[in-house]
Amino acid sequence: MVQATSPSAEPPRGSRPRAVLGADDEARTDALGERALALARFYQGKIETVPKVPVRSLADFSVWYTPGIAQVSRAIEKDPDLSFELTGRWNTIAIITDGSRVLGLGDVGPAAAMPVMEGKALLFRYLGGVNAIPVPIAIDTDEEFIDTVIRLSPAFGGINLEDVASPKCFRILGELQRRLPIPVWHDDQLGTAAATIGGLLNALTLTDRDIRTTRTVLLGAGAANIATARLLLSLGQDPHQLTLVDQKGILFAERDDVDSLSLRNTWKYHLALSTNGGGRRGGLAEALKDADVLLAASRPDPTMISPAAIRSMAAKPIVFALANPVPEIWPDQARAAGAAIVATGRSDFPNQVNNSLVFPGVFRGVLDARARSIPDDIVIAAARELAAHADDQGLTPDHILPTMEEVGIFPHIAAATAETAVRLGIARAKRTREEFYARALEIMQHSVRLATRLREEGLTLPMPDEPSGGNGTP
Repeated sequence: MVQATSPSAEPPRGSRPRAVLGADDEARTDALGERALALARFYQGKIETVPKVPVRSLADFSVWYTPGIAQVSRAIEKDPDLSFELTGRWNTIAIITDGSRVLGLGDVGPAAAMPVMEGKALLFRYLGGVNAIPVPIAIDTDEEFIDTVIRLSPAFGGINLEDVASPKCFRILGELQRRLPIPVWHDDQLGTAAATIGGLLNALTLTDRDIRTTRTVLLGAGAANIATARLLLSLGQDPHQLTLVDQKGILFAERDDVDSLSLRNTWKYHLALSTNGGGRRGGLAEALKDADVLLAASRPDPTMISPAAIRSMAAKPIVFALANPVPEIWPDQARAAGAAIVATGRSDFPNQVNNSLVFPGVFRGVLDARARSIPDDIVIAAARELAAHADDQGLTPDHILPTMEEVGIFPHIAAATAETAVRLGIARAKRTREEFYARALEIMQHSVRLATRLREEGLTLPMPDEPSGGNGTP
């Protein structure tokens, strides 16, 4: 799910801010939580490892283990890249977190982050055919985090950083991308940004706008929006038409805290200099006057954005209110105030901006290409592919992105990202786009068939006391 980064301070460890929900929404949220807790106790984990090779008798272990396996180890010792061909490294990633920014819960620590990492691993496997291992780590400093991941890296073909607090997530990602010869991705930055950009490209098309002349406002200056701002600039957004707003108001070069940002958050500091508030001063109200686009990734509070602020925007404004579990303004209020297109992070409203639309395909693609890294060109390629395939079901103001049910998007994103890796010269495996697509489709379909067969054979235990006829709805 989209993790919208709050512009305010992180909640203390173990705290859980109570969102303002309607009675029905609150009851449903509580019911889902109780159901998840009961099922977690029943299943004791969401994933497990199973043999991939046949074991007919104990004699087979002389090949799968000792003495035969020694020759495989000798081959990899001579050529370490063979680890991608002779072991499961080619299709295995680590989901690594320190638990410092978990969903809307804040700093809950690595042990409490494990259920979320298991859920992410399940999505990786089911949607992308990727073997993902949850690895919560207990660390005290950024350097310990970086060093731990580097030491673990020989086991994996890629690294997915998850639920790491801002701004340290930027430095950790940058250092690992620089120092490791495998792709490293921070989903809360790059996945959310790619989904946002994908939706925005289609929203601009529907409202007859060009990104190069659009006035854009980003509410929230955490992981997701800082990455989104960077991608917008790469796509041609005029920095003089881009305004970021955090808890202190519009971010601009002369703001009182800019000097301290140069030490605490250089990524935010550089945006303050390059955009200079889009030439504006003040708060959100001043930022939104005559703006074309509002991309909000702030805190879950439906009063963060007022209808009056939407009415002050340009004609046919685009409003993305991405906070979870509740958006910064309710969609019906935004539309009543004149918004032409509204997106949220929730599945029960049209236009869900969800990073789950992105990461399964991206990792399938970079693993199949055996890419050495994931530069922004790959993130943008994924966003463009996501936008292009929204039209498969018809592009409308209520359908600017594929939904999670439109699973055909994933092999297309995989092929687009793999092809981009080849074009950039960072792929060890070189195939055509069509070949990458066929490979991704085969692996993804195998993963779904495997999960289905395990369930049908009773090897995956049915959910106990399943309400509503077994559709998973409490």
